[in-house]
Amino acid sequence: MATVAVIIDDWFEDSEYTEPVKAFRDAGHKIVHVGLKAGSTVQGKKQGTKVTIEKAVSGVSPGDFDALLVPGGYSPDRLRAHGEAVSFTAEFVRSGKPVFVICHGAQLLITAQVLKGRTITGWKSIIQDIKNAGASFVDWEVVEDGNLISSRDPGDLPSFIKASLSKLR
Repeated sequence: MATVAVIIDDWFEDSEYTEPVKAFRDAGHKIVHVGLKAGSTVQGKKQGTKVTIEKAVSGVSPGDFDALLVPGGYSPDRLRAHGEAVSFTAEFVRSGKPVFVICHGAQLLITAQVLKGRTITGWKSIIQDIKNAGASFVDWEVVEDGNLISSRDPGDLPSFIKASLSKLR
């Protein structure tokens, strides 16, 4: 089974974390929470879901994992202010391993400068940012472009989870 890194910080969109993580675990995959400081606790923005960071992003590499999940909310915007999180994400995308992003998750990929020439979807307020990063934006429930799977919002979670689990097989 796969080991999936979840890169996360405060104010993540609860359902965009809880639902994929539950589905991945139910399918037998291992989840590792990666953030800015190991041992710290981050919290979701609506339901207050608490997540303990197991590994600091400064101490891991894409080689430690089989896939990466980037939940939306404000978490990706917070993470992209930190060079270690940006570098880790950029290396992960370039590794060819699966990267799952939903909603505002694309903000971290925009800052990592890995979207040029790619096709992706995301939350409506970042459409222009996605285009400015050199990507083609499409308004679909789920978009698969090589190792990158993206969705727009929590309403797309069933399709996002299905596509992500398929990629992990």
